[in-house]
Amino acid sequence: MSHLADERQREEFSFGEVAPNQSHEMSSRVDAYFSADVETDGPIPGPYSILSFALVYAGSFDGRHFQRPRDYSKRFYVELRPISENFEREALQVNGLDRTRLMLNGVSPEVAMTDAAEWVNSIAGDARPVLVAYPLSFDWAWLYWYFIRFSMQGSPFGHSQCFDIKTALAVKAHIPISQSSRSKVPEMLRSRRAHTHHAVDDAIEQAEIFANVFEWGGP
Repeated sequence: MSHLADERQREEFSFGEVAPNQSHEMSSRVDAYFSADVETDGPIPGPYSILSFALVYAGSFDGRHFQRPRDYSKRFYVELRPISENFEREALQVNGLDRTRLMLNGVSPEVAMTDAAEWVNSIAGDARPVLVAYPLSFDWAWLYWYFIRFSMQGSPFGHSQCFDIKTALAVKAHIPISQSSRSKVPEMLRSRRAHTHHAVDDAIEQAEIFANVFEWGGP
């Protein structure tokens, strides 16, 4: 095959238009993004507990084309039973969740995390699930620990399939990490939704910021 023909073949290769012999290779390269928000009763998993979390399908990327979802109706939300007696009152004041009620009526971590893993894999299909958060470090630490500890399927995001919006903003905007906090997001990249500290609301808000940053060409 000539160099020109090879280039032409690559130009014709696009998401959703895959030759039969390329379908498996293509599906293994597609990322399916899930925006995550976790509400907890303390700073670290184990001594403290997840009280609620949400996962919202936030789009896909095949290496060339990013595709936003039409809406954010594909979502998973659960309120969990705490796993210890430890908690910080400051955390409860932020998220407004009734920890006493969750001790009685919260979903068991085993059921919650197994159901969440199954849901992620069902939405992702042949694509690879990627966890998205802003910043990633907090939500990833909690969810990875809970998936490994409680899910019968382990983590649907493996040990490293994740995307930090904070880092992406710093790289694209040419600014230090210390200047890329959520409060520093440029107006044009922000979501129109309010930050409510309800996991579903905040995961959707974050998904919109993620898509805006992903598509942004930089200053």
